[in-house]
Amino acid sequence: MSKKLNLKIITPEKLVLEEEVDQVTLPTITGEITVLADHIPIVTALTSGDIVAKNSGEDIPFAVVGGFIEVKKNKGKTEIAILADFAEHVSEISDKKITEAKATAEKLKKQAANNEIVDFEHFESELERSLTRVRIADKWRKKKYRK
Repeated sequence: MSKKLNLKIITPEKLVLEEEVDQVTLPTITGEITVLADHIPIVTALTSGDIVAKNSGEDIPFAVVGGFIEVKKNKGKTEIAILADFAEHVSEISDKKITEAKATAEKLKKQAANNEIVDFEHFESELERSLTRVRIADKWRKKKYRK
C-alpha cells in the first residue's frame, strides 16, 4: 500500500476538500508540480488552472484561481494545504455557470474598453475566475473523474 498525504483545499468561503490522497498536481507560478508523500516542505504561490488530486487511481479535478500552497510534515505524515482565492470541483461547473462566466467576462471587457469607471482589481479577479471556469470545464468535459 502506498503512502498517502493529507490534502486540504480551502477558500475564503469554505473548506472545499479534506481527504487523504495519493498525489496532487497543481499549477504554481513557476510551473506545474506534483506532490507525493514525503515531498520536501515548500511554500509557493498558485496560479490559475486545475488541481488534480489522485486517490486509488481516480482523478479528483478542481478549477483554481490564485492563492498559496504549503507542503509540510506533521508527525511523519505529509500535509498539503491549498489556500485558494477560488476553487470548485469540475462537476460543480454547470453549463449555466459557463454561460454566466462568459457573459460576465464579456461585460467586464466592454466596461474596460469603454473606459467606464472600473475597479480593476475586481475586474481582473472576476475575469480570471470566469475564464478559468470555462477553460477547465472544457478540458475535463470528456474525461473521467470522481464527482
